[in-house]
Amino acid sequence: MDLGTFGVWTSTAALGEDNLGEAAALVERLGYGTFWLGGSPRLTQVRPLLEATDRLIAATSIVNVWKYEPADLAAEYGALERDFPGRLLVGIGIGHPEATSEYRTPLTVMQEFVDGVDAAAEPIPRERRCLAALGPRMLALSKERSLGAIPYFTPAAHTAAARAALGDGPLLAPEVAVAVTGDASERRAAVRTYAERYLGLRNYVRNLLRHGFEEGDVAGSGSERLLDAVVPHGSAADVAATIRAHLDAGADHVAVQALGEPGVPERGWTALARELIG
Repeated sequence: MDLGTFGVWTSTAALGEDNLGEAAALVERLGYGTFWLGGSPRLTQVRPLLEATDRLIAATSIVNVWKYEPADLAAEYGALERDFPGRLLVGIGIGHPEATSEYRTPLTVMQEFVDGVDAAAEPIPRERRCLAALGPRMLALSKERSLGAIPYFTPAAHTAAARAALGDGPLLAPEVAVAVTGDASERRAAVRTYAERYLGLRNYVRNLLRHGFEEGDVAGSGSERLLDAVVPHGSAADVAATIRAHLDAGADHVAVQALGEPGVPERGWTALARELIG
């Protein structure tokens, strides 16, 4: 499965479900390799992405283990794979303790979920699934039981550490949220609104503190230093340099999330494609 070097990351909440096909066709025309659908989607929601395109890989980032039975996920994968062979990657994640009242040991739950997928009548092949992973133990599980890891809201320093943990071979495909449209104040407002949400989630905060940031950096909507490293904003050329830093640190693929543009972020995706893809 060729994900390409760059993909886009978005959600139905950001795009509007009726715009999925239009957005996917644009992404394919611009030369991105993969469309990552976030926001804990059902796997069946990627169908419009596949129907509207010829080559684009559709991936989830992530289906949430608290919202699925493993056998149901495997059956949905099988139906889509039959219709669109070789174009679906299932990103699986544990979500956030703040969002799930029944939350318990993440590693154990993920192991049990993957065991369930493997025990299904029609399992999802190891090379067609990947895991949301930040810390060492989840990274190790992603290496052992899937194609690799899809970190979210991380600096390039985490990418370097994740590559060291994974070794050569497993997929490492971080998401990077960016703001390249609007004036400087609009871009800054977009990244601060975005960052404040994720800095309220303790798994992300713990991860950032492990990778060079201090308590002052992760307070509120984040320090300037944190925003520059994790949510780059400015011209497309400036932002592209930060995105490429993840590749230099060992990423195989980067999923770019364009902020600050309602609906289909055509201007942001286009500006970044010119810088990253040519």
